[in-house]
Amino acid sequence: MGNYYCLVAGLPDVAFDGSKVNYSIDSFREELYPQLTKQDAALVDLFFLSFDNKNLLTLLSYGFEVELERLGCFTRDELAAIITSAKEGDVRSKDVPSYIYDFLVFYFENEENGGYIWSDILSAHYYEYAMSVSNKFLSSWFEYNLNVNNILIALIARKYKLNVAECVVGNNEVAEALRTSGARDFGLSNEIDYFEALVRLCENDRLHEREHQIDEMRWRWLDDSSVFNYFTVEKLYVFLQKLDIIERWSKMDAERGMERYNELIDGLKSGAVFTDSLN
Repeated sequence: MGNYYCLVAGLPDVAFDGSKVNYSIDSFREELYPQLTKQDAALVDLFFLSFDNKNLLTLLSYGFEVELERLGCFTRDELAAIITSAKEGDVRSKDVPSYIYDFLVFYFENEENGGYIWSDILSAHYYEYAMSVSNKFLSSWFEYNLNVNNILIALIARKYKLNVAECVVGNNEVAEALRTSGARDFGLSNEIDYFEALVRLCENDRLHEREHQIDEMRWRWLDDSSVFNYFTVEKLYVFLQKLDIIERWSKMDAERGMERYNELIDGLKSGAVFTDSLN
């Protein structure tokens, strides 16, 4: 693992106050990757693979000519080749993350069967893969996000008297508790120190305000968990995640927030859980 004194020292200050920065994820990526060790680049890939997940589902749904996100680790042609290879039963290339290939194998074995929510299945594979990395900070970050999203989904599902077990993604202890517990707090209030905060958030029907507060929680987690990381890849990853939060809020407004809330509820009722925030 490398130390990135000059790179970290040159990062601009960013604050969760709605202010814009003259730095984009794209430009930071161009500056970042050439300076990373191979091991650290693989860790940063975990962030950009979330865009590949969206692109993969888009290609499977709409074909290989559709427009894709630019920020993934793989080009459209590369993803198309990965899909074709998995469909034909070829051995996975070492350059392809195992979770992508495992998902595609499952997809092609079961695509004719109904009842699968492919975004959920891909998210479960992705989070299991990300949480298995040896870097403690990144493993914890992905588990934190998985837990936050699962708890929120479970609370909303219970509020609307829907099947919680069908809405939860992943296989960690929190996911299992959400699927199986009938307790008011799913048996988690003494295990998850942010559980009650999420309960209070779910009582707020103003989705725009709620999402803002959730991102504030994520921002604080990033700061608190990286306080002793000074010039390491963890600090660079924190900056990348903060850029992502800032960029998303620069594009979001209250009207779109309410649309997302209605989409979420309609999706839960139809069994199509939205997992686009699971990154």
